[in-house]
Amino acid sequence: MRPEYAHCAKSGDWLLDVWVQPGASRNEAVGLFQGRLKLKLSAPAVENKANKALVRYVAKTLGLKQRDVELVKGHTSRAKTLAIASQLEPAWDRLAPGDNG
Repeated sequence: MRPEYAHCAKSGDWLLDVWVQPGASRNEAVGLFQGRLKLKLSAPAVENKANKALVRYVAKTLGLKQRDVELVKGHTSRAKTLAIASQLEPAWDRLAPGDNG
């Protein structure tokens, strides 16, 4: 079953809504916040470091290449949307809270 924070885009790709908490002790999914997957990232929120770490974390956790994951909304906000290029639906359970990828 697809989680509430993952959506099929009109293009056939996927959209992932996340809430990011930068500057954490480690990268991990910790639950839901306002209908988004809440992710803690160890990277600070300066010089685009947290955004780059977010793309790396999601790509690695879903078993995708970084070029297949793109930040499309929320570059300066904690509420972000990622576009995921994948012909098959990603294994969203890999991003489940408690899994560290």
